[in-house]
Amino acid sequence: MKTLALLDQKQIEVNNLITAFILSCDVAITSKRQYENCTRQFFRWIEKKQYELNQLSRIEILEYKTDLLNSGNSSLTIGAYLCAVRKFFEWAEACKKYPNIARGVKSPKRRNAFRKSALTIDQGKELLKYFKTQSLRDYAIINLLLRTGLRTIEVIRANAEDIKIKSGQRVLMVQGKGWDDKDAFVCLTDTCFKAITDYLMTRGKVMGNEPLFACKSNNNKAGRLTPNTISYIAKAGLRAINLNDKSLTAHSLRHTCAVNILRSGGSLTDCQNVLRHLSSVTTQLYVSSLNESKRLENPAEKLLDKVYED
Repeated sequence: MKTLALLDQKQIEVNNLITAFILSCDVAITSKRQYENCTRQFFRWIEKKQYELNQLSRIEILEYKTDLLNSGNSSLTIGAYLCAVRKFFEWAEACKKYPNIARGVKSPKRRNAFRKSALTIDQGKELLKYFKTQSLRDYAIINLLLRTGLRTIEVIRANAEDIKIKSGQRVLMVQGKGWDDKDAFVCLTDTCFKAITDYLMTRGKVMGNEPLFACKSNNNKAGRLTPNTISYIAKAGLRAINLNDKSLTAHSLRHTCAVNILRSGGSLTDCQNVLRHLSSVTTQLYVSSLNESKRLENPAEKLLDKVYED
């Protein structure tokens, strides 16, 4: 019983430590949740290894990094775990609790390229055709993602009142990733807007501060959707048209929007404006994606078939 009491007390101390760390983080709620999940993962590793926090050194932090690298997780996931550890020990040192033994521990390098693929034009058309036979809401969401390149979180944050007229053009005001205000926008073409209004008509009177796209479940009727819901909707549609590939997700529709702007003759600046990138360097990656697509459509390796013919 005494051992159990000590374990319970130790867990309480860990929880209090993590809570204090998370409360000190001046970041968005979603980032706080990520830091908390990643920090708890680190403490579970400490417990599994039967280490004591006050006895850890840089050697154990590097051991943790090695175990993460051998875990099969993506470099992005491993980077998030290590970032949380670095942030935790920065805070711990500032509070004079523990030395910063994680200073300078590097995250794995990531290739500067997309992890998610874009759909071809025909695949995009097929996906829209599929959702037209499903629900007006889901069709309006997928249609919006493909035509404006919105992130799923931006769709979730959108309210009915965010559709406005700006200099004679219908737009949807957007609260972008990492921003507190809805001071960006995407343009809604007539085709895009019609799908939204067809859906809104099924909801009757919609107040301006209500979500643009509402939940259907009994537990959260008319409430705001979650990222998982939109991810599930997109993935179900992709599977339905036989695109069951891990690299194809809801976020792939943002990539598809960008690549199709370039395919259709749009400039890099056009693409940057639609996606609301602060730097053109980020948008430039879509050119690489388009070049890769063109290469796959007509690989130069085929030229060698004739060279080596008997």
